[in-house]
Amino acid sequence: MKILIVEDDPGIAEVLHYALRADGHSVTLTGKGAEAVAHAAEAECIVLDVGLPDFDGFEVCRRIRKTSDIPILFLTSRSDEIDRVVGLEIGGDDYLTKPFSTRELLARIKAIMRRLSPVSAPLASPGLTLDLEKHTVTHLGRAVDLSRLEFELLAVLHKHPGRVFTRNQILDHAWPDGGCVTDRTVDAHIKSLRKKLGDPDLIETVRGVGYRLREA
Repeated sequence: MKILIVEDDPGIAEVLHYALRADGHSVTLTGKGAEAVAHAAEAECIVLDVGLPDFDGFEVCRRIRKTSDIPILFLTSRSDEIDRVVGLEIGGDDYLTKPFSTRELLARIKAIMRRLSPVSAPLASPGLTLDLEKHTVTHLGRAVDLSRLEFELLAVLHKHPGRVFTRNQILDHAWPDGGCVTDRTVDAHIKSLRKKLGDPDLIETVRGVGYRLREA
């Protein structure tokens, strides 16, 4: 993950840089608020010190929030409750008070990313995206209009790309309430899905077993 560290204390910045790089992240460092705003679009998460030489972290957050929802973790020596409240109310996602442990910082960053991860997630096939919350599907940038049952069936395969699902398993997951559905119902919906997605090989047939979503 690309993380932007905004910290004007060289010692703390060095510790953060080392810890985040060791955890596998790509790190950019700056000690000024103006540079933080300028580089925010290039990052996926921001560790933001409140006390900066040009303008404080709260103002940095306000400016970034005008155009971006990027996760922001405030880092400060201030421990007053009012500062924590202000930081969260203006759009911060978490608040860590100095002194802190790098282990806790890493844990908090991971927790933020899990909490804010969009429901929409790329599928195994490049260009195909399923949004469970909005109930939408796009393929190669094109919106695909699916019926409720087609969407539920695709969602089942999406959870485990490459895993083979029998027709009965698909029925159990996509049609939990039962009803007048048979193995042929699954086959018909698979055929319709392939046609609407415009990629007949995206959902693969495993002869004598069932279906699976193609792995990347």
